[in-house]
Amino acid sequence: MNIVKTARIVLLALIPFWSSVASADVAIPALTARVTDETATLTGGQRASLEQTLQDFEAKKGSQISVLIVPTTRPETIEQFSMRVVEQWKLGRKRVDDGALLIVAKNDRALRIEVGYGLEGVLNDATSSRIINEVIVPRFEQGDFRGGVSAGVDSMMNVINGEPLPPPDRRAVGGSGNVRGYLPVLFVLTLVAGGVLRAVLGRLAGSVVTGGGVAVVAWLLSGAVSIAFFAGAIALLFTLFGSGLGAFVGGRAIGGPGEGTGRTTFRGGGGGFGGGGASGRW
Repeated sequence: MNIVKTARIVLLALIPFWSSVASADVAIPALTARVTDETATLTGGQRASLEQTLQDFEAKKGSQISVLIVPTTRPETIEQFSMRVVEQWKLGRKRVDDGALLIVAKNDRALRIEVGYGLEGVLNDATSSRIINEVIVPRFEQGDFRGGVSAGVDSMMNVINGEPLPPPDRRAVGGSGNVRGYLPVLFVLTLVAGGVLRAVLGRLAGSVVTGGGVAVVAWLLSGAVSIAFFAGAIALLFTLFGSGLGAFVGGRAIGGPGEGTGRTTFRGGGGGFGGGGASGRW
């Protein structure tokens, strides 16, 4: 009995340690500049040049764009980590919500554009996906990280300024590589729509309607019936057998905008984000 009692005490004592290890997320860097590079990918001169470009853009337009380059976001997905970052940094003006973040997880070969509420009309999910897949990823695949980040930021600024992107390459629209950028959109759509429809219509009917809706969206994005059928089937099964929207609600940011030291300190303006944007890989 003494051995069993001792073992229980040891196990109980280790629970907090195990919990902290299991939930050890990547720390969010303090927001002290518009460009934060924790991988030394950009040189000091490149970082300063990009910082000045974003500062000039904010002075003229008001919108805040930041760049964050980290080695990894694991164990979180880049979407989860990105939301924690923007919730803490609060990019964009308060009640205008015109902030945007370009985040790159270099070792994970993943990137994302996170868009504030106020910019979702112009820098929407489809446009963000095109910037990632047509502008940034091709440069990253050639090892040109500085060029990819700079070109991506330029495209984001141009879109916010009201300039449309060039017409897409129609040969790439139906390809599977380009559809990959839409997967996060379809996943979020499945989670949100599936949770609501299942609650309103019931598990089976809600799952069928969700699958059909996701299939239509996938067809509109890809132009491929096979991809639409596959996406719809996955959405139906996920909604039918999944645990719904509640399982997707992940970590939340703690604390306010980071305070740092240095010659100048950049702060977020209190903008809000709702998960708009797009992700990609190279």
